[in-house]
Amino acid sequence: MATPQTPNSNPSRVIPLTCSGHTRPVVHLQFSPITDGTYYLISACKDGNPMLRDGPTGDWIGTFMGHKGAVWSAKLSKDASKAVTASADFTAKVWDTYTGDVLYSFTHGHIVRSADISDDGARIISGGQEKKLRIFDINKPETAAMEADGHESTIKSVIWDGDRNVVLSAGDDKEIRIWDIRSFIQINTFKTDHPITSMELSADGKYITCTAGKVVYFLDASNYQVSKSITTAYDVSSVSLHPDHKRFVAGGSSDLCVRIYDFESGKELEFYKGHHGPIHTVSYSPDGEIYATGSEDGTIRLWQTTPGKSYGLWQNKTSKDEKENDVDGITTE
Repeated sequence: MATPQTPNSNPSRVIPLTCSGHTRPVVHLQFSPITDGTYYLISACKDGNPMLRDGPTGDWIGTFMGHKGAVWSAKLSKDASKAVTASADFTAKVWDTYTGDVLYSFTHGHIVRSADISDDGARIISGGQEKKLRIFDINKPETAAMEADGHESTIKSVIWDGDRNVVLSAGDDKEIRIWDIRSFIQINTFKTDHPITSMELSADGKYITCTAGKVVYFLDASNYQVSKSITTAYDVSSVSLHPDHKRFVAGGSSDLCVRIYDFESGKELEFYKGHHGPIHTVSYSPDGEIYATGSEDGTIRLWQTTPGKSYGLWQNKTSKDEKENDVDGITTE
């Protein structure tokens, strides 16, 4: 792997927090919006046990027990009171984040790869290896789901965009499809040259970020046109845009480094080593102070946007205090 010549890499001053607990690759991460003065982080893992953590510190809050297969996606509702997970056990489950109880379990005919929850927490959208999209009404769980034949191959990502009354789906057929929630009719399409490996909505809802092959796309969420595309030197697995839109973080399926880019120019600004396997998922916190990365190595790492700043468990430690320690499953390295 070639070492970039222009970016700054100074691992000695960057001390990520390592969140342990998972036993297999971490494949999806999502921060909640800020609610009641704080925010939360949820993780999906092939070990089948999604976990909820305190966002600023990474401290473990609880594990959602009940899936019988790998969990491919985990997302929180706007108020973080519910979580929705998509699993290889052919179910999408809705959880109470306060008690950890399963509220609803929706059975599918094959592996569910992605699910999302509506802004009001009343409905979910799901998709996976059946190539179908389904909308379930949480308030009427006995009612049959709305269905649409979504894609020509596996659906990897779904998004609920309540501001525009649409849902988005993306997958291995190299397409993002946009659907009207009310009629469940496809109203727009965006095509890429490679299978789409990830798709997320930026924190402010302005951009749809997606990755396909070595390319990062930023689509204008109001018209689904490309605002910016940036080609990297590696296969990109996930990308997250900073809330101020000045930078973004990317992880790669064939790369062990965390990479930070300038949004306007696309120039690589920083790269950091830390994980011992490819990085499958990345996510910025809602305040932009940290970003999380999940890896094939089974760990989640939290990184400061501004290294050295007092925030969460980072308290301007001296070099003497920077030795490895372990607190509630969190390790500073």
